[in-house]
Formats: sequence, C-alpha cells, structure tokens
Amino acid sequence: MTTRARRPQRRNQVLSREQIIDAAVEMLDAGGESALTTRALTERLSTGSGAIYYHVGTRDELLDKAAEAVIGTALATPPAVAAATPGDEIRVVALALFDAVAAHQWLATRLTLQIIRNPVGPVTVGIFERIGRQVGALGVPRASWFDAASTLVHYILGAVSQNARIEGDTSGVDPGGDSDEFLAAASTAWQGLDPEAYPFIHAIAGQMREHDDREQFLTGIAVILDGLTQLC
Repeated sequence: MTTRARRPQRRNQVLSREQIIDAAVEMLDAGGESALTTRALTERLSTGSGAIYYHVGTRDELLDKAAEAVIGTALATPPAVAAATPGDEIRVVALALFDAVAAHQWLATRLTLQIIRNPVGPVTVGIFERIGRQVGALGVPRASWFDAASTLVHYILGAVSQNARIEGDTSGVDPGGDSDEFLAAASTAWQGLDPEAYPFIHAIAGQMREHDDREQFLTGIAVILDGLTQLC
C-alpha cells in the first residue's frame, strides 16, 4: 500500500502573531513606516501575505498592534525607583512614554493616532487609567478629572512628538543629524538677532544650547502638577 506523502505544514499555522509584530517593530526601528511594506515583511518572515493578514489584519492594523506592543511593554516595565507619591507615578508613566518614543522614533505618530482614533483601545485607556488614578489621588475634584488627565496626556504627546523624527519631514532638518550640533547652531543664530528687538531670545539662547530634553520634559510635568494643586 502506497503511503501518501504529508503536505508541508502551512506557514500561518506555525507563524505566531508575536513573531509578526516583533519583526514589524524591528523594521520600523530600522527604517520608519516607509520600510514596513507587506512585501518586505513577507520576505523577512518567509511567508505569504495571507498569513500576515490572518494574524494581524491590514498594514494599518499591524502598525497599531506594533504601537500597542511597544507601549504596553514600556508601561509594564517597573521603574528603577518605586513611585512614592501620585506625582511620582505620573512622572513614571510620562517618562516611560518619553523613553519609548526616543527608542522608537516612528512611535510618536502612532501614539497620537491611537489616542485620537481609538478611544477604547488598550493604549488610550491604559494611559488615561494610569494617569487618571493619580489625578484623583492628588485630590483634584472629580468634576475636573477629565480636564486634568487630558491636559497631562496632551502635554506628554506634544512633548514626545517634538523630540521625535517626523515621518515625511521636508523641512531640511536631517533626522539623523547630531542634536547638540543643531542646538548649538540654533543658539548661535538666536544670539545673532537684534538684542533690542528680541531681548528674551537673547536671554535664553545659552539655555537652549545647554538644555536636556528629558529634564525639560520633567519640568513641564512639574509645572502642570503644580497647577493641578490649585484645583484641590
């Protein structure tokens, strides 16, 4: 009796959702959103487009899932020093997002889109829940919880986006250039302006050259937290 040869196992039966997302994140980190094409991903994983769609859906859905995975990991990672106060916990969440975007430049756009387009998605509810609980613990009146939490989230999104490379930027700024050199050149240009017309610019030109993005980010959080105490 002749035994029929077994068919090779379908790739989408052994390829996991996590493998696809991990590969997508690596491609995004290396080349941004433009590098993540279905063709490039299928070649990298030695599979077909049907397997990709079966596990993660469309390319846009895959981008969202990649963002969810990175942000979820960032928020789940314990801080080096445990938060002792509600303000400390807000700083932990804020810095986790700041550092995640710094490590994954493509993430800034996807993070903003998640908040805007998917109010019930895990990214939006996860961030608002973590920050909102601490807003309540600070003593902010319940009627002001949404405004207070939204102010913090909007500041975080704006700050991390400003410090990230913007996809499709045509401004002439080299996204791979040295940040210190860029700031030094901008500071020198500010110092070259008419001091009588721009006294404030002249006063802060040196601070621009020497500032640290992360510390500046935390200063903004501190200013907002100080303002929230006025609502208590």
